[in-house]
Amino acid sequence: MSDTQAVTPVTIDVVSDVVCPWCFIGKRRLEKALALKPNIPVEVRYHPYFLNPWVPREGMSRDEYLTTKFGSPERYQGIAGRVAAAAASEGLTYAVDKMKRQPNTLDCHRLILWAQAIGQAPAMKQRLMDLYFTEGADLSDREVLVAAAASVGLDADQTRARLATDEDVDKVEAAANSAKDAGIDGVPTYILGGVAAVSGAHAPEVLANAIEQIAVNKEVFLAEQRRAAGR
Repeated sequence: MSDTQAVTPVTIDVVSDVVCPWCFIGKRRLEKALALKPNIPVEVRYHPYFLNPWVPREGMSRDEYLTTKFGSPERYQGIAGRVAAAAASEGLTYAVDKMKRQPNTLDCHRLILWAQAIGQAPAMKQRLMDLYFTEGADLSDREVLVAAAASVGLDADQTRARLATDEDVDKVEAAANSAKDAGIDGVPTYILGGVAAVSGAHAPEVLANAIEQIAVNKEVFLAEQRRAAGR
């Protein structure tokens, strides 16, 4: 492999939401997939998605949310058990009993966007999901968001001031709407190399193989370009 090829990463565009439990699990599985293919350079980019766009900006009680979406909190118990088991198999804790508030995630996605500017988007996303799924924190509480931002290197006072404005609201909403307009109706969705979409929290081996196929095809394409240029 030439140096030029070696520094050309496979892009992995991750469309997901911080309150999607399978996105929580899927992020960990993607990390394991990348560890299985350490010789393949990648660039992971996170994009917003609103799993529950109808939740008000101030959030709502978890029971009210579960009643609206599933009929009652009790009807969600079976699903929660399966999610908790899947999370535990990946070394994660899905503490459904700790979740008391269901947030609107617009501000969460703004934090991820701002963290991207300092190379901390993955850490920001992970912190928000850990807060919600494992610690039961209220992501509609602005001070919770400010503390989360500070934990990954964003300035707390500046973040508090930015959250009080509409900065990047249109940008985040446009990106989320663009994903839906592109036909993405389930998350997580991984767009590999800009050409192949994989939807769902697949096993690390499945994701690793898909990434490898994209990388191999990219190398074949580059080789063909070099041959054509040499004629």
